[in-house]
Amino acid sequence: MTCQPALLSDAHVAHALQQLRHQPPLVHCMTNDVVQTFTANVLLALQASPAMVIDAGEAAQFSTIADALLINVGTLTGERRDAMQAAVTAAVAADTPWTLDPVAVGALTLRSDFCQQLLSATPTAIRGNASEILA
Repeated sequence: MTCQPALLSDAHVAHALQQLRHQPPLVHCMTNDVVQTFTANVLLALQASPAMVIDAGEAAQFSTIADALLINVGTLTGERRDAMQAAVTAAVAADTPWTLDPVAVGALTLRSDFCQQLLSATPTAIRGNASEILA
């Protein structure tokens, strides 16, 4: 079974960009150290407001304030795992959409087990390469 990405029409993309400009979102980014600056710059270019809140206590609180949550497990540690879990739990309770980026899932046990656990919280979107999605 192959997983095909959903194709978006030009009109759909134009509408999404119009919505971004009309009401720029506050995006809670719990992402890896390697791409933090890139992620922030892309969101800023789209006129969104990125925030990298990673402390477990603050992450949960901030997820209820943010318009969206990004979980990227690229530089996962036990401490970050706990903060991400708290943020996801709070986001789900607040009905905040969230995206899971399962970096290196399938290859490493800690992140594979953690992402399997997060799937039970039903992410709004999953962003991954073919091997990560298959895992």
